[in-house]
Amino acid sequence: MAAALSPATKPLHHRSSSSSFSASRQSGLPSFLPAKPRLRSRRAIVAVHAAEPAKTPVIDDKPKTIEAAQPKAGTGRWVVDSWKAKKALQLPEYPDENELTEVLQTIESFPPIVFAGEARHLEERLADAAVGRAFLLQGGDCAESFKEFNANNIRDTFRVLLQMGAVLTFGGQMPVIRVGRMAGQFAKPRSEPFEERDGVKLPSYRGDNVNGDTFEAKSRVPDPQRMIRAYCQSAATLNLLRAFATGGYAAMQRVTQWNLDFTEHSEQGDRYQELAHHVDEALGFMSAAGLTIDHPIMTTTEFWTSHECLLLPYEQALTRRDSTSGLFYDCSAHFLWVGERTRQLDGAHVEFLRGVANPLGIKVSDKMNPKELVKLIEIMNPHNKPGRITVITRMGAEKMRVKLPHLVRAVRSAGQIVTWVSDPMHGNTIKAPCGLKTRPFDAIRAELRAFFDVHEQEGSHPGGVHLEMTGQNVTECIGGSRAVTFDDLSSRYHTHCDPRLNASQSLELAFIIAEGLRKRRIQSPPRQKNTSSLPPLSF
Repeated sequence: MAAALSPATKPLHHRSSSSSFSASRQSGLPSFLPAKPRLRSRRAIVAVHAAEPAKTPVIDDKPKTIEAAQPKAGTGRWVVDSWKAKKALQLPEYPDENELTEVLQTIESFPPIVFAGEARHLEERLADAAVGRAFLLQGGDCAESFKEFNANNIRDTFRVLLQMGAVLTFGGQMPVIRVGRMAGQFAKPRSEPFEERDGVKLPSYRGDNVNGDTFEAKSRVPDPQRMIRAYCQSAATLNLLRAFATGGYAAMQRVTQWNLDFTEHSEQGDRYQELAHHVDEALGFMSAAGLTIDHPIMTTTEFWTSHECLLLPYEQALTRRDSTSGLFYDCSAHFLWVGERTRQLDGAHVEFLRGVANPLGIKVSDKMNPKELVKLIEIMNPHNKPGRITVITRMGAEKMRVKLPHLVRAVRSAGQIVTWVSDPMHGNTIKAPCGLKTRPFDAIRAELRAFFDVHEQEGSHPGGVHLEMTGQNVTECIGGSRAVTFDDLSSRYHTHCDPRLNASQSLELAFIIAEGLRKRRIQSPPRQKNTSSLPPLSF
């Protein structure tokens, strides 16, 4: 399964429109080999790790076309830049074509940030989540920033994801797939191309890898050099995450003690102490049985990265061909998703994503037509490969109960295999009296409950959650056990885009989900395989 990865060789062609970009492609770049996979018979938890050098690097001079992931007839043959023939929304217009070309050539010469074997391994894990044998925990910043890039912020978010994963693993008695919105989540789609303040109209802020958030004309001009900085920050972030995942920071006993500390200092800690102590007792039993704290399964964890596939020139520049399979992987992240604003069937973003072999997500709101979702899945996963497609729903609680059943039934009737995931954040954004955007914790919890209730009703599997969150003690979402009020919002409102759950709110949400998963599991008959008769989750 080891794979040499060679850079794309098809030229980028720049046009002045927002849907076209340019760069000359370089050839003869070094190949890279992903880590050796573990034997399938062993399920030890290990972190993703750096690749070993290829002993016999493969240099591929064939045209950049793809067969294995080829969609059904009618969608055309995929090449790495075939997206340029499609309408591309949400892309910036760079003023200097030559500078853009040089930047993209530079990024093409850089090593991949992630490796093909790692993405394949994640796809296998997501296939388990699709059938109820695992649970996806996907979380991180709304948008990463250059200003807040430091080791402590990365560590704190990683720590909260570890804590959440521990309680969900125990509550559901199943593996938890930890995927961060990290190491690449910079670009953001905008509802309006321009922003106006006090009569001054400037281009909208589109993320730190495109332009600056300062409301000044110079800051808002798209700067291609920002893509190089985003690449470097992504690589450094993943390097630190790999070290945390394998260096003892992720040790289960350490994580469990963090959770015990949380319950002791939480205003509603009594609700969660029982679960936290059960986890601690389970670790004591495992230690007595010989699975000591020094065992790798107790000291390391798997962790993957993800971001929205939005800035297509950057994504293309990091696309590499896997020599063992002939498939192309976008090596900017393990997992990529297409957003609500860019998921048009004939759009550039869908065209690009259908040809890369990474596991993919589709953001879905209440506006999604069931037939359109089925068609979109057909385009992006023509061979119906388990783990390939994750449908991430974002609707609000009431619309979720009305709309989601129709989507689930349509996908099931088409025989399509997907992993259903809830994003309870984007459908619950409101404006506070002070003018700041916020999200009520109770509304987030209500949407999660609706998500699980619908899947209970339909006999389908709730495969995970997708959260905008941070390990910092921010005040951006109201509510939670440590009640953040409207008056508190401005005290620590640091987001560059949308409001995030803070560390306490994130962990509280994990305990709520874990309680429901545990009750569902305990009340179900032993070895029950028909999930349609399981009791509902309690939130």
